[in-house]
Parts: sequence; structure tokens; C-alpha cells
Amino acid sequence: MSEHVKIVEVGPRDGLQNEKQPVSVDTRVGLIERLVGAGVRHIEAASFVSPKWVRQMAGSAEVMRRVPRMANVHYSALTPNIQGLEAAMAAGCEEIAVFGAASETFSQRNINCSIRESLERFRAVMNVALQNKLRVRGYVSCVLGCPYEGDIEPGKVSEVALILREMGCHEISLGDTIGRGNPDSTRRMLEACIRVIPAPQLAGHFHDTYGMAIANIVASLELDLRTFDSSVSGLGGCPYAAGASGNVATEDVVHLLHGLGYATGIDLHKLIRAGSYIGSALGRATSSRAALAVYGDCSTTSAA
Repeated sequence: MSEHVKIVEVGPRDGLQNEKQPVSVDTRVGLIERLVGAGVRHIEAASFVSPKWVRQMAGSAEVMRRVPRMANVHYSALTPNIQGLEAAMAAGCEEIAVFGAASETFSQRNINCSIRESLERFRAVMNVALQNKLRVRGYVSCVLGCPYEGDIEPGKVSEVALILREMGCHEISLGDTIGRGNPDSTRRMLEACIRVIPAPQLAGHFHDTYGMAIANIVASLELDLRTFDSSVSGLGGCPYAAGASGNVATEDVVHLLHGLGYATGIDLHKLIRAGSYIGSALGRATSSRAALAVYGDCSTTSAA
């Protein structure tokens, strides 16, 4: 039997949160339904933050109420504070996400506080979540570079990741927020993290700004990571990082993994159709090279 690699689909939240045009609840639910139909089993579906700050995530409670509920499908949501956590629990979330950064300047520019202060803010949220049997996933941003500080020391990444783990996160996602990493820097960063956290508790989250995301995933696989975040059709970016293109496309990651002999449980052709659906809704072409190779102009592909 092929070794399994877990894909965490972040398109419905991370991918859509910075869209300039409105994305309706119906569209977001429709995307999630198609992702589930393609075999995706871990989906970051919502964000319980104030719509004043992230207007595309308005209606997250309704999204969570309407998504397909199956025993083997798991949904997570970003919950930066107690109010968000309470809303997430009321909407039936079973996993929440909290964010830290490996860059002090990025943390200050993003949420106006230091790394340590940001993590302390999450402690109460995490304690309540864990008391209520919710799983907590931690994210560390800027692990391979910062738009303000440049290179980030691997030891700084491992320090933040370890704090999140000790606070109770079951999994730590390591994010190359501006996509400037390469296989060598990826290995050095992961080696520092693996010295303090077992590889099965780490996930790779790579942006494809310089076209290095797939190469970085291969490097991560060689160091025994078996969980990766990705976004259907390559949706997403970072509003605080100039030039940061989307997350690596889920279609490209699945194509890579299947070609290397790993199992994902995901049907690539159905996944491409899910990407076509959201692309049609947004009026843009896919960023997935695999989708373009399989179907050419995906705008002509059925999005049903």
C-alpha cells in the first residue's frame, strides 16, 4: 500500500480571504462541496474574525452550518480571539487555527504586537478550545523569509513552533509567506524544527512566488514531512507581503505526490473541476500547471 500524504486544503479560507470582489456564501459552500467530492478530507473552511477586517469571511457561521458533514471530513477555522472561538464552536467547528510569526517586524506590522505578545494572546483561546475537546493547529508565518527583515534564522522558526506545540497545538504548519524559500533553505529550516518537534507534527505551507513551492515540497518529503497545505487553483496570497503570489496549487501538489507514488485519496480530475468552478466564479484562469496540462484552457472545463 502506498504511503499516505495528508493535504490540508486552505483555498476556502486562506485562498479567498483577500479577494477584492465579493465571494458569496453559496460560492464558498459550492467550492467546499466540490472539494469534498474530489476526496479532500481536511479543509480550512472559515475565519471567525470581524467582517470589518476580513469582509470575504463574512457568513462563516452559515458556511460551517451548510458544509457536507461526513465522518472522515474535517473542517477547521481561524479564531484569533475568544469571541471568534465561541462563534466557531456554535457553528460546529472541531478544529481551530491560531497564527504566530517567525519575524518580529512582520508580527508588529501584521497585528501590532511582538511574537511573544501574540502567542500570549492565543493562550486563553487555546485553553478554552482544548477544554472543549477542539483540536488546535498552529501556523508560523515567514519561516523562509520576511518582506521587511529578509532571511529568517531557522532557530527562530523552531523556537516559535515549539512554543505553539507546548501550548497544545497538535500540528504546526510552517509557512513560506512570501515564497522566497528554496530546497536548501527549506531543509535547513526543517532540520532545526525537527530537532525539537517530530516531523509527523509538522506541515509545509509553501507559496509559489518564485516557482519553488513544488521543489520545497520534495525537499520536505525527504525529511519525512507528510502533511502539506495547498490551495485549489493556487488561490491566495498575503496582503502584508508585496509580490506574494498564491499558495501552491492543490492540483500541482496532488499531481506531484501521485507521480512519486504517494497516496492522497484525492481524485485529480475532480479536483481540477473544483478549481474550474471557483475560477469561473472569480472570473480568472487557474494558476495550476497540472490543470492547464490536463485540460488546457480550464475555463472550457465543466465546473459541475
